[in-house]
Amino acid sequence: MVRAMKYNKLAGTEIRVSSVGFGCWAIVGDATWGPQDENEAIAAMRAALDAGITLFDTAEMYGNGLSEQFIRKALGDRRDRVVLATKVMSTHLEPAALCQSCEQSLRNMGTDYIDLYQVHWPSRTIPFPETIGILEELRKSGKIRAYGISNFGPVDLKSFMESGGHPVSNQMAYNLLFRAVEFEVQPLMAKHHVSMLCYSPLMQGLLTGKFRSAEDVPAGRARTRHYGKNHPGVRHGEAGAEKETFEAIAEIREVSDELREPIERVALAWLLRQPTVASAIAGARNPGQACKNAAAAELVLPEVVVARLAAATDPLKTRLGPNADMWQSESRIR
Repeated sequence: MVRAMKYNKLAGTEIRVSSVGFGCWAIVGDATWGPQDENEAIAAMRAALDAGITLFDTAEMYGNGLSEQFIRKALGDRRDRVVLATKVMSTHLEPAALCQSCEQSLRNMGTDYIDLYQVHWPSRTIPFPETIGILEELRKSGKIRAYGISNFGPVDLKSFMESGGHPVSNQMAYNLLFRAVEFEVQPLMAKHHVSMLCYSPLMQGLLTGKFRSAEDVPAGRARTRHYGKNHPGVRHGEAGAEKETFEAIAEIREVSDELREPIERVALAWLLRQPTVASAIAGARNPGQACKNAAAAELVLPEVVVARLAAATDPLKTRLGPNADMWQSESRIR
């Protein structure tokens, strides 16, 4: 069964986002993703829009504003067709700094409003009410249409709302190989009607099926809690879950082969069936990848397949547990 791109309203708003979004971190090229050609990045974003993707998610810290500038170059003449989401760093949440960051993002993207302005990580020094006050002012002034949060676990999410915040979304790491949000975060979001935007929906390339073992993964990406503590750049002290990870990938590949569908398409289609999920924000570095991501919205998995994929990754879910921080044992997400 197929369908065209689906569009979902962010909770409590009239903002409609494509069920598959475009993640704009990798397009700047860095130590994690490697070099990136600017023209290829711009072509990827244009191809994504032509394929039905309307949500483009970036952050001021991606390439120190370069990602936002690429958006202006690629989509500036198509502003009325896109939903622009960006994020402010946790170190810029003091009122004056927050206003300044918002203005800089507006200039970078060449727009006079941001559809969704997100707090990238919770601050441990600036009280939530101060941040919320400025976000509300930005919304009322028309600088932003709505605000959301990112990397807020159950404690911070509840505290933010109790401080008077009304986030329309919470952006979290969520995919078949990292299901920590299902323990506590997702149920709380469902209860309070907060939409989920999912980053790393393909687990930094693992769910494309091109890596057969941990040794095949580029060093810059082999840093999450899936990998053992001896990998370069790892910031946790855990043994990792490499066995469970690659056993799960093998089972997902088996299901995909039976369906005669690419593994990444199946992984994204599974994610889109999960509660509270408004959009899976998938990165793309060229037009081909962007079009492949968009095509995942056309695939509707039967309920039996959705359950089978969940069962295949349950051992990994159990091993990694409810810590929603993919990188650190001492979670920054609480």
